[in-house]
Amino acid sequence: MKRRRRPVPFALKAIVGLVIVAVTFIVAAILGGSGPKTSSSTSGDASAPVSGSGETPRAPAAQTSSQLGYPAFATNNTTRIGGADPAANAAGVALATFPSTTSSLRPAAVTLVGEDDWQGAIAASVLMAAPVGAPVLISAPGGVPAPTSAALTALDPQGSGATGGAQAFAVGEVATPSGLTKVTPIEAGDAAATAAAIEKLRDKLFGAAPEHVVIASADQPGFAMPAAAWAARSGDPVLFTSRNRLPPATAAALKLHPKAPAYVLGPSSVISSAVVRQIAKIDSQVHRVSGEDPVTNAIALARYAGGGFGWNVNDPGHGFVVARSDSPLDAAAAAPLSASGTWGPLLLTDSADTLPPALRGYLLDVKPGYTTDPTRAFYNHVWVIGDEGAIDVNQQAEIDNLAELTKIGGEP
Repeated sequence: MKRRRRPVPFALKAIVGLVIVAVTFIVAAILGGSGPKTSSSTSGDASAPVSGSGETPRAPAAQTSSQLGYPAFATNNTTRIGGADPAANAAGVALATFPSTTSSLRPAAVTLVGEDDWQGAIAASVLMAAPVGAPVLISAPGGVPAPTSAALTALDPQGSGATGGAQAFAVGEVATPSGLTKVTPIEAGDAAATAAAIEKLRDKLFGAAPEHVVIASADQPGFAMPAAAWAARSGDPVLFTSRNRLPPATAAALKLHPKAPAYVLGPSSVISSAVVRQIAKIDSQVHRVSGEDPVTNAIALARYAGGGFGWNVNDPGHGFVVARSDSPLDAAAAAPLSASGTWGPLLLTDSADTLPPALRGYLLDVKPGYTTDPTRAFYNHVWVIGDEGAIDVNQQAEIDNLAELTKIGGEP
């Protein structure tokens, strides 16, 4: 007798409506489902006999793995949110973070940002920090993308005291579903003005000044991306500047918290020393955290520790998130993964098929190991953001190997 299937939770039904198979896999796994199932319509069906042989051949390992969702969706040490675009990735991350099977597993609010507003999205990541806990979802002026709509149906935010009663925060002119009746608008302008407006809302909702302020590039998104994960984890706001001039809106925002140390993210080729001196006239505590390219810049923030700022991830036993350096919206989409679960920094790769040497070296440096008992060891876990067009399965497999627990010493 076949076992009766358990009813599929509503959140999972919503995700099935998304076209992203990887998102379905993630949410199904979180909700305790039985995992993805092999489709009978898969091309090259392994059950088809070879003509004239009468035998049923075994499927190649790669084909079988793909059908089961491994390793493209998950390996021992990695899990992929495999959306084809940031809207799908944001939907998948939100439901991975908030499974939404009960009211206690739903966010009180979400933040909607435009599909062309990566600066607003990165700045809005601060609203994912406690006590607000609002994940970023992607919208547009002309309508709500299907993945966002499906995720909102499942998430069903109802607002709370921590959100000021809002079910959603809308950054700029973006469409909102009719079911969201309590929406707090955030006026958008240029990158600096939008970030300053988000900082003011953050101060109101959090009821306290930030411990630090992050200054990121408004012009070079790869260097700004790591700020999203840190903002979500820490509650530190992100403000923007051009390379050679501190915008008036950013200067005014800094004046609100002159005692909070400012951390400039990026090298002088991205944010000049002249801008650092302009910041120092407002805030005497200015520090630079930087790498010469987006990949090493992200690693610098992951390693940094000083004055309570920075991830200080220089040893095994941590979570990580890896995204493409040319997809800045994915930084905001993935930010909830840095504020829950394994709480890890955002790392960047600049290629679909090749792991950058600097990232490989960093992951090798924090690779976990054990001497006698692996069950008492520390473990690393890596979230991979994007489909195989963004980060292919070979690169994911290499990341998995670098995160794998390894025996140290003793007999080989």
